[in-house]
Amino acid sequence: MLEAKGIEKFYEKLQVLKSVDLKISKGEIVSIVGSSGAGKSTFLHILGTLDRADKGEVFLKGQRIDMLKGNELAKFRNLNIGFIFQFHHLLPEFTALENVCIPAWIAGKKKKETENKAIDLLKALGIGNRLQNKPHQLSGGEQQRVAVARALINNPAIIMADEPTGNLDSTNGRALHNLFIELRDKFEQTFLIVTHNEELAAMSDRIVQMKDGEIVIN
Repeated sequence: MLEAKGIEKFYEKLQVLKSVDLKISKGEIVSIVGSSGAGKSTFLHILGTLDRADKGEVFLKGQRIDMLKGNELAKFRNLNIGFIFQFHHLLPEFTALENVCIPAWIAGKKKKETENKAIDLLKALGIGNRLQNKPHQLSGGEQQRVAVARALINNPAIIMADEPTGNLDSTNGRALHNLFIELRDKFEQTFLIVTHNEELAAMSDRIVQMKDGEIVIN
């Protein structure tokens, strides 16, 4: 599903990624762990095409994606990669339903079909009664579930999550962990997760440990 070869990244003279390789199979939940400054989030952002490597190659579904640019890159990312971040990044002026629909509307999908799918997703995630609520009217756990639905709306090849439980209490964090496993089991959804949460990492299919810009356990 995803393959990275020889990824290197510099910030001025500081090398933060040192020829990193990684392969992820379809339906696999992979967690990247390591101390702050190990290069985890930088690596995730490069794999998700949100940042560019100084050296190396990234393939998703057999297509080399690190060479894509402009509208071609934006379209590929929108259709194939779902993102979940620690701070949700929901648009405050839109309802939960609208926030979920936005990536599909950007992709040019039909309004009503998109809304129906978004409703189904939100119901499946246990917040079907919060469709018309705006983000400030939702709890942290509910906001994160809206973000998960938004990440799923275009049936992405992979979901990339950067500290997805970082702002959740232990109960909501555990619920999100179980949700990832359920999505993997039901839909063979692939996940790549950067986390400091040992419980989430332990529930993954594989733990990748990074240290000083390199993978030391894969």
